[in-house]
Amino acid sequence: MKPTWFEVVKATAQRQQGLIGHAQLAALGIARSQVRHRVESGQWQAVLHGVYSVFTGPLSRAQQLEAALLFGSNGALVSHATAAEIWGWRPVDPTAPVHVTVPYGRSAQSQPPTHTTRRIAQQSLGHVEDTVVHPGVRVHRSRAHNYLGVDAALPLTSRVDTILDVAVDADTPHAAHATVIELSGAAGVTVHRLQARVLERRPRRYNAAIDAAIASLAGGVQSVLEHRYAEGVERAHGLPSARRQAPVRVDGRTLFEDVDYSATGVPLIVRLDGRATHAAAEVAFRDRRRDNAAELAGRPRLVYGYREVVDDACGVADEVEVVLRRGGWIRTTVSPCPRCAWKRRA
Repeated sequence: MKPTWFEVVKATAQRQQGLIGHAQLAALGIARSQVRHRVESGQWQAVLHGVYSVFTGPLSRAQQLEAALLFGSNGALVSHATAAEIWGWRPVDPTAPVHVTVPYGRSAQSQPPTHTTRRIAQQSLGHVEDTVVHPGVRVHRSRAHNYLGVDAALPLTSRVDTILDVAVDADTPHAAHATVIELSGAAGVTVHRLQARVLERRPRRYNAAIDAAIASLAGGVQSVLEHRYAEGVERAHGLPSARRQAPVRVDGRTLFEDVDYSATGVPLIVRLDGRATHAAAEVAFRDRRRDNAAELAGRPRLVYGYREVVDDACGVADEVEVVLRRGGWIRTTVSPCPRCAWKRRA
């Protein structure tokens, strides 16, 4: 027996998280009136413009992503902040719009959240309940679209392209700079790969900030905290530039010190701890062994977290300078930090 049109639609939708697009329905010969009847009778629901679910009720995040890809049509890639979410660099936010990148010239337009309303009886009066069916889609277009995707279960942009896309989409140059450093560390993308990709596909904005972030990574900075220390503590206060990620042997293993001032003649080590706590026993043990090794070698060390470096960079710089001076380092320039100058005038 020949399957009914509904059975054909259902079979197609089952392969797509229970979703189907207008172009697919048209290819199957399904009339708009049939689709409209299903939606108006409450058997289906309109998820996005031209995208329907053959069920009613809330969508999972996977269904939200599938709907956005169907909305973007053939070749659409999950990209930007949503791709960062899929790569595991950012937390899942089912209320955030889904970012997709389509080929340049595609007519798809960004869409706000889709809502559905229904009237609910409450005693003798009724009130309208508003429900968000889909958080919306942000559509990006790229002339390099054919070179952005990777072979994955869900069509999405590559790691390096996702990093650059999120940086370009940031609100400020500073945020773009921090994004490149943060996501590069999370993604394990090399500096050389970033440099090559920037040459192949020049960002449409924040070029200087992105170049500076890549330069910081090339200089050994591996986290946003390390960057804030290098810029806000060292450079802003005229302190010497330290060696980053200096290797040290502890218990037969090679570990790395965040900041090492040995090149100045002072064997000072500065550790930057971006974690609120050391939940992992192995991490805590490793850090204790590094502390003990430094003590046995007669090396002074200071430890700072994100709050100290960001909120009290001047105080951190003062403490680092005290230890450097004690070890024989001599300042040859005046600290350029305007906040320190203000404090001295006060």
